[in-house]
Amino acid sequence: MRSTFIALTFATLTLMWWPVSAALAQEATIARGRVTALDGTSMSVNVGDHEMKFSVDKNTIVQARGGSTKMRQAQALGQPGPLLRDVLRVGQGVEINYKDMGGSKYASVVRAVPSLPANGTSTAAAAPATKVSSGVVKSIGADAITISGSTGGGGTFLQTFTIDPTTKVMAKGAGTAAAARGGRAPFAELVKNGDTVSVAYHQQGDALHASNVRVTMKATVR
Repeated sequence: MRSTFIALTFATLTLMWWPVSAALAQEATIARGRVTALDGTSMSVNVGDHEMKFSVDKNTIVQARGGSTKMRQAQALGQPGPLLRDVLRVGQGVEINYKDMGGSKYASVVRAVPSLPANGTSTAAAAPATKVSSGVVKSIGADAITISGSTGGGGTFLQTFTIDPTTKVMAKGAGTAAAARGGRAPFAELVKNGDTVSVAYHQQGDALHASNVRVTMKATVR
C-alpha cells in the first residue's frame, strides 16, 4: 500500500488556544533535526549540538507519510484524530516551524523529512515570514478567500488570500470528505461563507498566499 502525505491536527490534545490577529502575527523560525522525545503536549528535537523542546497543541499541524491511514483508523475508533506518537517516531528527521511564545517554543507546523544533511548537522534558521489572521469568511472564489475580523480597539480588517492546490484545509470531516474523493476534497466543500477560520499565510509577490486554513467554528445554520 502506498503511503501518502497528509496534514493532521491533534484534536485529542486539550491545551487552550486563542486566535491571533493580523496585527499580532509573529515571524516564524525553522528548526531541523531528529526527534529525541514525544509526549502529549511537547516534543524534543536534537538540533545541531543541542536539544530543543517544543510545545504542541490541538492546532499544531503535522505532515507525515502514512497520516491518512492513521486518520482513518482513529475515526473508525471514534477518535477525533491520531496522537503525535502515532505518526512520528524517535530518531525521525523533522522540520519544525515554530515561534517563541512566553518563554517556550511553540511548534505550529511539524514536517517529517526523509533525510537530513549527510554530515548529520541540523539547523535553526529564519524562515519566510509566516503570519496568522483569524476572522469570518465573507466570500470564497475559485482561487481566493476573503475574511473579515477585529484588530482590537474597535477596528476591523478585511483580507483576501490566494488559495491553490497546496493550500491545506483543517476542518471537521475533512478527512472523510477527502477519502471519499480519492484524497482531496474541493476547498468550497470544506469552507463556507460565515465560517470562523484561522488562516496561516505568507507574502507572495503582491498577494497573500494561504498555506493553511483552519475552520475553528462552523457558520450557524438558520
